[in-house]
Amino acid sequence: MMVKNLVVVVCMGLIFSFMLSVFFFPGFGDWENKSVADYYLRNAFKETNSANVVGAIVWDFRSFDTLGEETVLFTAAIGVFSLIMFGLGKEGE
Repeated sequence: MMVKNLVVVVCMGLIFSFMLSVFFFPGFGDWENKSVADYYLRNAFKETNSANVVGAIVWDFRSFDTLGEETVLFTAAIGVFSLIMFGLGKEGE
């Protein structure tokens, strides 16, 4: 009974925290730190010598984020492939 009460209290605390945090998020499209975006746009060509600003931001300024995202996508694809190839079993089992 004590564990059940503890689980309920922890879950209610998490739900309350998530609901409270919504009030502190900036509005959609209204980010707080515009200086980073301005820096990327002003210096994309000078620092990367790339005429494509989007490519310069993704591959030169944000390359570690992109590498992390690609790693997650690759891991998910390998997981789905493994489930399809090895997890279904033979027909009749």
